[in-house]
Amino acid sequence: MDTLQCMSVFAKVAELGSFAAAAERLGVARSVVSKQVVALEERLGVRLINRTTRTLHLTEAGTAYLERCNGILAEVDSLEASLGALAESPRGLLRVNAPVSFAISHLGGVLAGYRRLYPEVGVELAVNDRQVDIVEEGYDLALRIARKLESSLVGRRLATARMVLCAAPGYLARRGTPARLEELAGHDCIGYTYWGSGDDWQLDGPDGRPATVRVKPMLRVNNGDVIRAAALEGEGVIFQPSFLVGDDLRTGRLVELLPDHRPMEIGIYAVYPHRKYLSAKVRTFVDFLAARFSTCKI
Repeated sequence: MDTLQCMSVFAKVAELGSFAAAAERLGVARSVVSKQVVALEERLGVRLINRTTRTLHLTEAGTAYLERCNGILAEVDSLEASLGALAESPRGLLRVNAPVSFAISHLGGVLAGYRRLYPEVGVELAVNDRQVDIVEEGYDLALRIARKLESSLVGRRLATARMVLCAAPGYLARRGTPARLEELAGHDCIGYTYWGSGDDWQLDGPDGRPATVRVKPMLRVNNGDVIRAAALEGEGVIFQPSFLVGDDLRTGRLVELLPDHRPMEIGIYAVYPHRKYLSAKVRTFVDFLAARFSTCKI
C-alpha cells in the first residue's frame, strides 16, 4: 500500500464530501478510491469515515487524522516544489574535486566566471591528486585527467591536452640529450606517483606505433607542480601535461625531447555519479567548463 497516495485520496474525499466526486477529480474509478480509503483504515486500525449510500461523515479519528494529513501533504508539495526548483534553477552548494596542478593553473578564473553567472550557487573546491570516490566522499562532480575515461564513470570530455617529455637545458648540458626513446632508461627521471602506467612511459613512435620505455625514477612525487619545479632545477627528465609545462617550453626554461615521437594525447573530463536527473548546478557548471576550455589553450 502506498500510504502517501492513500492519504491524498482520503483528503480529497473529505474535501469533496463524496467518493464519486473524489474519483472524478482524481481521474480514477470510484472503486479505486473506496479501496484506498479502506486500505488506509485497515492500516491504522480505526474507522475514518462513516458512510451510507447517500452521505458520509468523518469520525472523530478521521477529523484528527485529516488535520495531520493536510499538513503532511502540504510539506510533501513544498518539498517537491523546492526540488523541482533545484533541477530547473542553479542554486545551493556545488562540491567539486580537481587535480592540484590543473586547479591552480585553470580553475580560479573559471570559478569566478561561473559565480558571476550563477550567484545563488556556492562552490566548494577540494584539490588533490589522488582519485577520489565522488559518491563516497560526497562530491557533485570531479575533474579527471586521463588517456580514456573508465567505463564505470559517467562524464563529459571538456578538452584535450598532451603529455610532454622534457628537461631543463642545464640538465641536458650535463647529461646529454637523448636521441632515442630507449636512452631514457639511463637518464635521471622524475616519476609521478599516481601515473597509471607507473614507470612505463608511453609515447607514439615516429612510425605511429605505440612505444614504451621503462624508466628508473631517481625522484618520485605525487604532485605535478613539485615535479615541474624539480625539473626546472635540473634534477632530471619529466613526462608531464602541456597545461603544466607549456609556458616553460615556450620560454625555453624546459626543452621538449624526442620531437619526432608524436605526443600522447590525454583527455580532461568532468565526471559525475549519474547522467539521469542531473541537477541544474552540475549541468550548468559542466556546460560552463566545456565552453571555457573550448577557447582556452591547454
